[in-house]
Amino acid sequence: MPIKVQRLLNIAMVMLAWSTLPFLGLQNIKRFLPTSLLIGVIEVANAIIGKKQKWWVFYNKPNSYLFGEFPFNIGPFLIGSMWILKWTYGNLIQFTLLNAIVNAFFSFPFSVFAKKVRYYSLVRINGLQFFLYFFSKSYVFYWIQFMLEKKASKY
Repeated sequence: MPIKVQRLLNIAMVMLAWSTLPFLGLQNIKRFLPTSLLIGVIEVANAIIGKKQKWWVFYNKPNSYLFGEFPFNIGPFLIGSMWILKWTYGNLIQFTLLNAIVNAFFSFPFSVFAKKVRYYSLVRINGLQFFLYFFSKSYVFYWIQFMLEKKASKY
């Protein structure tokens, strides 16, 4: 994929995700943003580890976090996390199911598409391991929100 196309795709992905923010509602943004930011920081650390371990490779040049994982983290991951909490928080089964569906989509058909268009490719992990990499953080994500709400209810 030419670098210009990849950068346009990155920008479009971030803009599309952020364009849904007004529909989330200010109360939901205030409620779920702290948890989404915290899990986002965890994801940044994991992305650094994943890149160093060559779990995946982005085909872009320069091959940097800014042009690879960063658009995913500040776009679909951050905003999508808030949407998932809005739709499912309080119902762990629904939360688990929705996370599984979203993570499975990203790990299987989207990763196959990304490799086909030379956007990124899984290298030292397969689709199932990539799914587990994302899905394993979902319970930490839910727990962080639970703890923040528990703390807020004390005041």
